[in-house]
Amino acid sequence: MSDPIVPDDGSSNGLRAGYVAIVGRPNVGKSTLLNYILGMKLSITSRKPQTTRHQILGVKTTDNVQAVYVDTPGIHQRRGTAINKYMNRAATSILNDVDAILFLVQAKQWTDEDQAIIEKLKLVSCPVVLVVNKMDTLNNKKELLPIIEALSSKLEFSEIIPISALNGVNIKVLEQKIASLLPENTYFYPADQITDRSMRFLSSEIIREKLIRELGQELPYTSTVVIDKYDEDESIVRIHATIYVESAGQKAIIIGKKGARLKSIGTKAREDISVLVDSKVYLNLWVKVREGWSNDEQALRGLGYGE
Repeated sequence: MSDPIVPDDGSSNGLRAGYVAIVGRPNVGKSTLLNYILGMKLSITSRKPQTTRHQILGVKTTDNVQAVYVDTPGIHQRRGTAINKYMNRAATSILNDVDAILFLVQAKQWTDEDQAIIEKLKLVSCPVVLVVNKMDTLNNKKELLPIIEALSSKLEFSEIIPISALNGVNIKVLEQKIASLLPENTYFYPADQITDRSMRFLSSEIIREKLIRELGQELPYTSTVVIDKYDEDESIVRIHATIYVESAGQKAIIIGKKGARLKSIGTKAREDISVLVDSKVYLNLWVKVREGWSNDEQALRGLGYGE
């Protein structure tokens, strides 16, 4: 966690600031929620579970309140590979180091993974807000009350708030609740800062998002993106990136016939990165095979999956 920005007189001047973890099983809308709150696309999204692999920090400062959100990978029960263990560590390591937790679940879809997260949340000391997402999928809003009643018995939640992260329903109510839970504190980041992540990292995530969306179910789970070179000047940002997979067959899938898929991925990624950096972008993509990287702790660290 960052050290707070302390006013010259040493007081908080009535400011509130704190860290808020967004947790939940894969594909319940954690990244969509963070993006809506921030009013910009910071965390990548897709319908594919476990799209988020790292902790993504997003900062929102308004009305004397600075909420530092930590979007986490979906907590899941898949075992075996080093990358799955890494993602679970990234998601759970934050639980005892925040001021509040948003536990996202999906309306009408309580699973064993949700219950497993509840068991972890029983051990934390900070307030936990249950956020029931995707309420827009309910055919009849009268269905909501019995859902909330059933969920209220799972844990002593600070509050239960139904939302639609996609459509922004009840997000302001949620933010007001979060503000009330944060301690009086000086800001941790400048008021105009949105994230602690570098443009280099965000560019790699955008490329990975386009990779996921372009290939859908064909996408090899064991694929990742590394930025080899990131140079910027007044007129253009030049990025050289490598997509790593674990077999020649996976490489062929990503490249596509006569390179068509890779070209499409690059074009869509370049457009989004250009918006992010507010500059013209040159993007050069390569696909390389690195066998067994997803189950190799040393390889993971070398590819940017640090603790």
